[in-house]
Amino acid sequence: MPRKLLKYKNYDIHSITTATPDGRKNANIAMWVMQTAMGGKMLCVALDKTDYTLELVKKSGIVNINLLSEEQTRLIAKLGRQSGREVDKFKNLPYALDERGCPYLTEAVGYVQGRVTGYADGGDHELVICEVLKQLVLHPDKPVMTHHFLREKGLVRG
Repeated sequence: MPRKLLKYKNYDIHSITTATPDGRKNANIAMWVMQTAMGGKMLCVALDKTDYTLELVKKSGIVNINLLSEEQTRLIAKLGRQSGREVDKFKNLPYALDERGCPYLTEAVGYVQGRVTGYADGGDHELVICEVLKQLVLHPDKPVMTHHFLREKGLVRG
């Protein structure tokens, strides 16, 4: 039997980072990020409803959407398979803070600064709608990590 149609899509892999005014910060792995307006002015990120990152995004209203490179496969386990409620995901993680105090990953291809403008129910995920404030390319020559790349390396199922 052929696989489901959406399995053919090759999503880029991101890390969503955020920080609250009281200094809490977190990072996760997100596959479902989509531009929602012409000219890259708005985008949408799907975050699991149980995710600590979503909890902090709702408190801060800010995100950085980091586009990961193929060199960053170690981040799948570090940022995606454990909770920031129990561990400091930023320990030994190369990052810096933008002018808003929001972390971004310095080894990523680049990142988008976002300001949350709304939320929508997306089933087991919540859709976070963001206004794009800035887009910064850090490493233009690094290859972008994709879902198919991770599947070929045996780092994800499906």
